Amino acid sequence: MSVADASRRRIDAVWHIEAARVIGRAARIVRDIGLAEDLAQDALLAALETWPRDGIPDNPGAWLMTTTTRRALDHLRHARMAAGKAVEVGLALDSQHDGARAAELEAVDARLDDDIGDELLRLMFTACHPLLSPDARSALTLRVMGGLTTDEIARAYLKPEPTIAQRIVRAKRSLAAARVPFEVPRGAELRQRLGSVLEVIYLIFNEGYVATAGDHWMRPALCEEALRLGRVLAGLMPDESEVFGLVALMEIQASRIGARLSASGEPVLLLDQDRSRWDQLLIRRGLEALARSEALSTTGHLGPYALQAAIAACHARASTVEQTDWQRIVALYDALDQIAPSPVVRLNRAVAVAMAYGPAAALDLVDELQAEPALHNYHLLPSVRGELLERLQRPNEARTEFARAAALAHNARERALLLARATAK
Repeated sequence: MSVADASRRRIDAVWHIEAARVIGRAARIVRDIGLAEDLAQDALLAALETWPRDGIPDNPGAWLMTTTTRRALDHLRHARMAAGKAVEVGLALDSQHDGARAAELEAVDARLDDDIGDELLRLMFTACHPLLSPDARSALTLRVMGGLTTDEIARAYLKPEPTIAQRIVRAKRSLAAARVPFEVPRGAELRQRLGSVLEVIYLIFNEGYVATAGDHWMRPALCEEALRLGRVLAGLMPDESEVFGLVALMEIQASRIGARLSASGEPVLLLDQDRSRWDQLLIRRGLEALARSEALSTTGHLGPYALQAAIAACHARASTVEQTDWQRIVALYDALDQIAPSPVVRLNRAVAVAMAYGPAAALDLVDELQAEPALHNYHLLPSVRGELLERLQRPNEARTEFARAAALAHNARERALLLARATAK
């Protein structure tokens, strides 16, 4: 690897770590997430030009922060002068005097540096604003909170780069046009907006855990990014039960990633996985986060993410499929369906019923779901039905269901698995 390539890799690593903090600082100054990202990108370009030549600073994060802050303050100064408001605002810097400029910059830093966590929270809540579509929220969050390039996001979601670029640009324009404030909401609005933030993080995780399309069963890099965002949010909001519920859910699910592919790269479903390959550190972290979520619950009732984490914990605590507490899982799905009802929750509950009480009882539940419009093109409905029919010794009907599921599946690995079951003798 050349010196230039090694330098570029180090700069990319620094940016991935520092991007959210740097953009958050700029957004706090200019009150515009799109402009803040542009200013931070300018600072990154400056780093790419100067660091390979002069060497990477001892504190590269501080260098990026200072450079971005200077650009943000200069932008305010020029904007106000252009508007004919050349008055002392306390943030304008005199570019003619380096010493005075540096001193004033330090004073601004002191005023802004009260709590970097506030800036990260504002940035996350703005990027995940319900005004945007889920796809736009996910892309913008990965861009500003994860420091991912447009190309990296496009590759992660198997979308053309121009599509992702346009999605991000439109998201930033929509936020600016709606004059969305760069702030953390309070009271009832906080609960509503927090739900949007959690939804975006989990959407990113799920796209990594089971890719909706393409040739790969999983995209672990997206899982890792979602986990990082969840852990950051938990550190910033240490009193929110559902934040820890989501972190617990992702930690426990991520513990299985190493067991979800065979040596030949074929998908391995939960019941067939070698549990000795589950990551015990992630399981322990997930169980600790779940305990924290339960302790923080003010009502005594867990939220939807914590309930899903509790279901995942039942699997994590069992060393074999047979030792799994399936009756408890059914009860947890009952509770989940009470507070977050959906056909998918009821389908998952039917799977647990099959394990706890037998496939015949579960088949009746699955058949009731056939009329659900939301599941008409959902490949897991015929997949589950095929599994139940196979256990009930009805192989011909089972193969028909597996073939129907394969036709609906968009992921190539998943489709191949279902086709194999449809053609099995």
